[in-house]
Amino acid sequence: MNRDQRLYDLVQILRDGKLHTAAELADAMGVSTRTIWRDMTMMAATGIPVEGERGLGYILRAPLVLPAIALTPDEAAVLGEALRAIAGDEEHPRHRAAKSLLYKIATLLPQAGLGEV
Repeated sequence: MNRDQRLYDLVQILRDGKLHTAAELADAMGVSTRTIWRDMTMMAATGIPVEGERGLGYILRAPLVLPAIALTPDEAAVLGEALRAIAGDEEHPRHRAAKSLLYKIATLLPQAGLGEV
């Protein structure tokens, strides 16, 4: 399982509103607890409302509802190209926003085919 799919699956698990330990999540994903710690840090940095800490567990503090999105392969390619262009241009005023959005889309919509970011 690639990282994008794992992050998507983690969000789906956390959507139940319950506290989940890193060990529990690691078992479910087939990875180490250290990988879960890194994943949770990355998800929080991209704006997913995940909270928690090592030793206690992780929970989504706000409901995470994503509208259904159906992208054609061409639309996904255009979206990826545009975001990569802006994210790669550190002089662009929306560089950080494009980079953040690219991570979010690649993480939460693995079917968009944006691959590793």
